[in-house]
Amino acid sequence: MQNILLVEDDHELNQALCYALEKGNYRVMSSFSMEEAEKHYSGNMPDLILLDVNLPDGEGFAFCRRVRERANVPVIFLTARDLEEDALTGYDAGAEDYVTKPFSMKVLLKKISVILKRTADHESSVFDDGYLFIDLDRARISAGGKECSLTPTELRLLKEFVTNKGQLLTYSVLLERLWDSGGQFVDKHALAVNINRLRRKIENEEHRYISNVYGMGYQWIG
Repeated sequence: MQNILLVEDDHELNQALCYALEKGNYRVMSSFSMEEAEKHYSGNMPDLILLDVNLPDGEGFAFCRRVRERANVPVIFLTARDLEEDALTGYDAGAEDYVTKPFSMKVLLKKISVILKRTADHESSVFDDGYLFIDLDRARISAGGKECSLTPTELRLLKEFVTNKGQLLTYSVLLERLWDSGGQFVDKHALAVNINRLRRKIENEEHRYISNVYGMGYQWIG
């Protein structure tokens, strides 16, 4: 179940949004001010934020900027401020969308669904723990801030590991997938050589990502 942080000081609208979101199978963290929202945000990273602009303790634009500086969490503004410059300020702050009141609850729920699906699709191809960064869609890999140059086989191996986090990938499964995608014969020895080369490029003493499960295969533990 995905988490949505709702920041809306109108109690009736807050309650109506909570009801609609929970009925849509979302978990809602309800806030009436930026201070409350900050506590929720710090305690449980949301998947999306619904944010009013006019709040008792400031403008939502500032909260949006702070959030976007720390994480790539999508933000949708819900506000009565319908001036063009306000909408542009919202987008400049990093918002995905700017919705003016009154709005259709059905349309809002559809917007949320589309944004969360797009975010989930992107995140499934990206790994970032502060040391190792992997963007499979763009074939960009860096470790410790330095770009890693991978061979096509190493890149295919990395993709298998990242898209199957925590799962044991047996020797036979990896050999079959490498054969299918590369069109060249790869045996168990060649597999081990390629994995060792990959590990030397992305790992160091403090950062280990690929575990050898003796006699069975390999597992991504990052």
